[in-house]
Amino acid sequence: MNDVLAKIVERTRARLVSDPIDVEDTRRAANDVAKSREPFAFSKAIAREGINVIAEIKSASPSAGSIVENPDVESIASEYARGGAAAISVVTEPEFFRGSHAWLARASNAARLPVIMKDFIVEPSQLMRGVASGANAILLLASLLDAATIARFIALLDPFGIDALVEVHDEEELARAVGGGARLIGVNNRDLRDFRVDLATSERLGALMPKGVIRIAESGIKTRQDVDRLAAAGFNAFLVGESLLRQNDRAGAVRALVGES
Repeated sequence: MNDVLAKIVERTRARLVSDPIDVEDTRRAANDVAKSREPFAFSKAIAREGINVIAEIKSASPSAGSIVENPDVESIASEYARGGAAAISVVTEPEFFRGSHAWLARASNAARLPVIMKDFIVEPSQLMRGVASGANAILLLASLLDAATIARFIALLDPFGIDALVEVHDEEELARAVGGGARLIGVNNRDLRDFRVDLATSERLGALMPKGVIRIAESGIKTRQDVDRLAAAGFNAFLVGESLLRQNDRAGAVRALVGES
């Protein structure tokens, strides 16, 4: 684990201690929310034929610094939907990425698309909070979790009809994801040690994934050529954040990736 990731996890654990989540109340709220939505809507949306873009909303990141100050979540989500996005990714980590759980429902209601919560999940209460906040899917980082914990967290989400997207960076993490029974695996092309991006990471790890896994490429995707390259490697969906957020015409930028006129 690199220094930045270790610091984020340390601060996440500290917040869970200083501001603990009421697990039972949150579980009841999660049940109520889940009953009102289509089960596994996220995986259904990104497994469809064609180019499935997961367009991201975040305010900042450790590698890029500030991206969008005080983002207008509804406006951005609506633009992504108009451009043809299949789903929305929302980064909820509050300190390093300046996100918020409140953005999940706001993005979902504005775009009428499934939303995935991206955060640094280290304990089950965070999963329940994500479901209760309106997430259709939750990111799990194989860099933080062993195979047994990944399997346990997937089993906790399944009864709610919530997908788990397990993110990997290398062969060791991919083995944990597969060992944990991940049905959705995302390859982050950004090297966490030096933040360099290489799309060949997706090509290399994609070739090692079991058949039937929904494959998502993450980071470094900027053009339709990038999308075509990764689609040829068997990827179903493409998570794109910073390059879309920095565009004046975000709907047009998504449309360019999807290939619609």
